[in-house]
Amino acid sequence: MTRTDTPPAWDERTQLSTFLDYVRDTARAKCEGVSPEDAVKAPLPGSPLMTLCGLINHLRWVEFWWFQAVFLGEELAGPLLEETDDDPDPEMRLAVEFPLAQLLAEYEEQSARYRELIATRDLDELAERPVRDGLHVNLRWVILHLIEETARHNGHIDIVRELIDGVTGD
Repeated sequence: MTRTDTPPAWDERTQLSTFLDYVRDTARAKCEGVSPEDAVKAPLPGSPLMTLCGLINHLRWVEFWWFQAVFLGEELAGPLLEETDDDPDPEMRLAVEFPLAQLLAEYEEQSARYRELIATRDLDELAERPVRDGLHVNLRWVILHLIEETARHNGHIDIVRELIDGVTGD
């Protein structure tokens, strides 16, 4: 896998898209070569849902939430329908029921759809659904938020991977 954070052009859309793809590719790269058994291990005692499968599935459904539910205003789907105060991250809990390879493939397939959305919509276009404070964020904000969130979870993936099998990397 070739990852780069250097965009092929220097316009804002290309830079944002390149960085989002870079952090997505980093998440996938950090999962390369992990065994199916290790992909469902939760090595942090206080975080029983923090598995590689759980983190990748979380990234997938976080993008669904921000692009489809918030920006496009579509209905919730999948594990997001099961979210409750007592079970705020069902996508992480349910992820161990699926092979990591499947979750990675679904994440990549979805990323391709969102690349198209980013390429065809105005960065200043406002989301259909408001966020917690009632504001309607724009597409630019959604992309920046997803770069931040994915990069943060890449740190979690890094820690989990090192704890389960000792593999480290950039």
